[in-house]
Amino acid sequence: MKEFVDDYVASMAEQLRAVPAEAVDRVAALLLETAESGAQILVAGNGGSASTASHFACDLGKTVLGSKPELRKTRFRVVSLADNVSLLTAWANDVSYEAVFAEQVKMLGRPGDILCVISASGNSPNVVLAVEAARDLGLKTVGFLGFDGGRLAELVDDALVVPSSDYGHVESAHLVLGHLLTQWLHDRLEQTAVS
Repeated sequence: MKEFVDDYVASMAEQLRAVPAEAVDRVAALLLETAESGAQILVAGNGGSASTASHFACDLGKTVLGSKPELRKTRFRVVSLADNVSLLTAWANDVSYEAVFAEQVKMLGRPGDILCVISASGNSPNVVLAVEAARDLGLKTVGFLGFDGGRLAELVDDALVVPSSDYGHVESAHLVLGHLLTQWLHDRLEQTAVS
């Protein structure tokens, strides 16, 4: 077991190091700029990535504020598109599962907003359609992706690609990247509150 653990942890570390720091920096700056402008962040993903989308939305909405939210002037307006089960299943049942995120983007998105998508393969049809809808509406787009980035790597404005074909590694790395961004944003907001 020890050898398995060592190999797994080493592989995870290698995959995280392969995500360009410059891309993470661009995404962090974009998220902060969006919050400061009062624009909204929409987050979407399927399966395990739906859970990551919910988690990231929670972290942006609350965790970045720290233990004294009353000191924070900047707030993140953020919604996980996977969280409204009634709306999600209505679109899936009445139109198609491919439409579940795109239709919400059309309903909620405005120019200046961001759509963050999370997809290991980068090829999920409903996520691809959501990005296409976002681009049509003038939203900025960010992808937390895996493998070779898939179709989404070519569609999003900024991509954080974890170059692994192991779903577990990709999904774990996406959580780490979400926490990394959350911590950086928390620290920036704390500095702003102090200065």
